[in-house]
This record gives sequence, structure tokens and C-alpha cells, in this order.
Amino acid sequence: MTGRDYSGLRIDKTRIMPQQRRNRRVYFGVIFALVIVLLMVLGLTGFFSPSIKVDTSTTSLVYPSQALTQLNASGYVVPQRKAAVAAKVTGRIIALYVEEGSRVKKNQIIARLEADDVAAQRDQARANLEVSKQNLEQARAELADAKASFQREEALLAQDFTTKAAYDAAEARCKKAIAAASAAEAMVRANDAALKAANVVLGYALIKAPFDAIVLTKNADIGDIVTPIGAAANAKAAVVTIADLSSLQVEADVAESNLEAIKMGQPTEVQLDAIPDTRFKGAIHMIVPTADRTKATVMVKVKFLNMDSRILPEMSAKVAFLSREASNDEQQPRLAIPQKAIRVRNGNTMVFVVRGNRVDEMKVSAGHQIGDMIEINSGLTKGEKVVINPPAKLRNGSRIKLIQQ
Repeated sequence: MTGRDYSGLRIDKTRIMPQQRRNRRVYFGVIFALVIVLLMVLGLTGFFSPSIKVDTSTTSLVYPSQALTQLNASGYVVPQRKAAVAAKVTGRIIALYVEEGSRVKKNQIIARLEADDVAAQRDQARANLEVSKQNLEQARAELADAKASFQREEALLAQDFTTKAAYDAAEARCKKAIAAASAAEAMVRANDAALKAANVVLGYALIKAPFDAIVLTKNADIGDIVTPIGAAANAKAAVVTIADLSSLQVEADVAESNLEAIKMGQPTEVQLDAIPDTRFKGAIHMIVPTADRTKATVMVKVKFLNMDSRILPEMSAKVAFLSREASNDEQQPRLAIPQKAIRVRNGNTMVFVVRGNRVDEMKVSAGHQIGDMIEINSGLTKGEKVVINPPAKLRNGSRIKLIQQ
């Protein structure tokens, strides 16, 4: 066994090592080339360049009428005709015909109270009236008979065919019949008045709308006891609260020092927080002739020139007092950006649009100037961020860092 030769099993490294070295050199060469290309790409895209701090603004809709604004104020939409509808008598609600948002007409029945006792009194008054009418007919018949008897006695006495005593008795009977007829007529009038009073009281059981309106709140329900003063335990006063929506106005507070800038009938523009995309034409209806000493303001009432069904009581509103009435075209919104975002390059109007942490230089079509804003006809959409006061070193694709506002 010890005499065997194993030299033939050895690996000849002289033939393998050169091939491995060549493969390794190719591998590392490819990796090196890829790294060089990646670094060049990153360098060209500005990856290694420092971020440029910029200030931005968002494209938004503006109104040309803003250029006409002389003064701004805030307030609320308030109905000038509003009522808390209550009962005139104490009673229990047995029917309720409206709810919040219901539209009612003048004299429309809103609720009905329990009124069986009043109805019974009405029926009794009606019966008493009928009795008094029958008594009146009887008294009139008695009067007619007494007058005829008196006239006969008077004629007989003139011919001495009757006694003076019989004549006096006929005369007295006639006078009594006249008095009885007068009393019966008075009783008819009294019972007629009693019936009318009973009908009036019975009418109190019907709670009606005093004017055309819409129901704002419902304060009671079927089964609740209502009373005119609401002093009884567990009793309600107002059944519903209603408002005339055609009387809606904006009540805004204007500082005393700014009163010289407004006048009666001055055109205004109203913007409601609930309807931000619509401007409503208005005019000053009333400058209330008293001031609030705690706020040093005066209340100004602004009427809507064109009512809208979307306008509701107690909405918050902003009022712009204009130098003149805005045209319909001036009330149309325009897409605009701050004028400081515009740059003119090679005769083209350009802006830098923020895309993540970089900017794209975009060509836009600019329109009219609106205050410190400028109208954009094309090239941008609402909500995009643009750079204002772009630095001179800012270029297309530059990395940016937003300045904290």
C-alpha cells in the first residue's frame, strides 16, 4: 500500500488561476463602470447639489371683484322676521303637523291642543243662543197681540164703548210686551257674543303660522303641555320657531373708525363659509344708528339682491363693501397665482411648480392682474404649489426645501 503513486490526483493550478483572474477583472470592471455611470446620472440630476430653500404658494380661485373692495367685515345671516309660535292658552298637544324644515303658509295650522271642555262651552253657548232666539219670537208675538189689544181699547174708549180701566190695562200690557221684546233682543245679542267668544277660545286650540315661513326648530311634541308663559312644571312655551327666509339679511359689525367708508345702498358682495365658491350680490339696507361700546362697532344690515335656497339662517358670512357694483363677469372666479411667482425667460412666461422635493419649470399663459395676483389662463390647475420669488440659481429639476411658514 505504501508503494502507490498519488501524484496523478493533484490539480494543476497553473492552468486554472489565469482564467479566474481574467473573470474577476471583467466582473470588477463592469461594477466600476456601473458605479461611474450612476454617479454621473446622480450628478446630472443634482443629487449631490444642496437643496435650495424656497417659499411657495398654492394656485387658487380669485374674483376680479376683489379689486373693488374698500372694506371687509364679518357677520351672520339673520332673518328679519322670526317668531317663536306658542299657544294662547294652556293645553296638551294632541296633533303636530310640522317638523324642522317644513314650509308653512300664513294661517296654516301647525298644531292642535286638547279642547274638549272649550268645545262643550261653545255648544252650550250655541244652545243658549237658540233658546234666546225662540224667546225673542215669543216676545214679538206677545208684543203684536198687546199692540192690537191696546189699539182696540183705544178706539172703543173714544166711542165710550169701554172703560178707562180696561184701556189702562191694555196700555200697560203693551208697554210690558215692548220691554219684554227688547229684553229678548238683548239676550239674543248677549248669547251671540258668548258664542263668538267660545269660538275664539276654541280657536286658541289651533296654533297657526303668523306668516309664510320655514320651521327652524320644533320645541314640543304630541303629549306635551304648552302654556303661554312656560312657568308650569314640565310645560313648554314655544311649540316651534319659524323664520321668513325671504327676509334674510347679513348683520355685520363695522368698526366705528370705518363708518365713513360706507353709506346706505352701497353695493356689497357676500361670501358664505358654507358656499365658498359663490359670491352673492348685496347692498347696505340699514346702518343701525347705535354703537356697541364694548366692541366699538356699529351693526350694518346687508340685504341680498338675489336670494338663493342654499342661504340659511345663522350662516357665517363675510361682506366686502365695494366702490361700485360688480358686473357678472367680475363675479366669475379666475385661477390665479401671486405675481411674484412669474418669471419671463426668452419671451415666455414661466413658473416653477413643486413636484415632491424638486421643481419643474412650466410655461403658462398669463391674463389680467387682480390685485397682487395674476390670472392664469392655461398651464396650471387649482391646488398646485408654485415657487414665489424663485432664486436666480433655481433651475428645472432643482432640489428644494420648503421654508416653514
